[in-house]
Amino acid sequence: MSEAFYTDKARVRASFEKAAASYDSAAVLQREVSDRMAERLDYIKHQPAVILDAGAGTGYGAAHLRQRYPQARVIELDLAHAMLLASRERAREGDGLLKKLFKPSQPWQINADIEKLPLADDSVDMIWSNLTIQWINVPDKMFAELRRVLKPDGLLMFSTLGPDTLFELRGAFAGIDGATHVNQFIDMHDIGDALMRAGFAEPVMDMEKIVLTYDDAKAVMRDLKAIGAHNATAGRGRGLMGKQAWRKVEEAYERHRRDGKLPASYEVVYGHAWKGTGKKLAKMTDDGRQVIEFVKKAPRAD
Repeated sequence: MSEAFYTDKARVRASFEKAAASYDSAAVLQREVSDRMAERLDYIKHQPAVILDAGAGTGYGAAHLRQRYPQARVIELDLAHAMLLASRERAREGDGLLKKLFKPSQPWQINADIEKLPLADDSVDMIWSNLTIQWINVPDKMFAELRRVLKPDGLLMFSTLGPDTLFELRGAFAGIDGATHVNQFIDMHDIGDALMRAGFAEPVMDMEKIVLTYDDAKAVMRDLKAIGAHNATAGRGRGLMGKQAWRKVEEAYERHRRDGKLPASYEVVYGHAWKGTGKKLAKMTDDGRQVIEFVKKAPRAD
């Protein structure tokens, strides 16, 4: 990856801190992907006692995990403290009157970086991470850290974004100036390879495209800003874009208009794997190479 496309972690943290108040109003994709991840859990036999939601945001996924695994302890981890505060407020809003008065919900929360987990080795049974790892520059380091805290036979389940994400917006900005304007994302096959290098077993990957539609290019940018997901690359421009340059972006984006709307396409990658040191052992080929299963998903009817 070019240094210009390296993710500025301080920028990511600041963006999500600012976006905490507006996040839920715009996080349509994040909720949809979380729901689709949850559907995949229906086919996995695992009863975790301790779950880490790595990149918990405002707590949508954590709430589902508590409902699905009522006996489990769900730990929410996020880089942005404001997101965790919003999640805590969400949990309290779901409390009944008596619970609000006498024992309001207090989720287990950690304000930390997914690449530097303040957790002991072999301490969690399952890691859930929805649309978080696309903010990581070196997936090998992150996957090694996730594997470190998983117990033997622990499950890693995640979603992320692939390189065709926001291709319409990326194309509209192409040639406008020398800056980067859209984050760069890692290919599904490279993620699978990184899982193997980190020592995960039985990795399964699949991908689908989700398209959101908007009235104009400004609405696309407004939504990205509202969820804290706007440009965080090291090579981003540091000043405001001029009106003439922005008009060129809008004109280029207009070429994608269909049925009166502008599309914003997301290549969503799903994966799960196991810490294969016990019952779950890596599947190997005859010549000693580990097998990654890439699943071709049928298009959804909805």
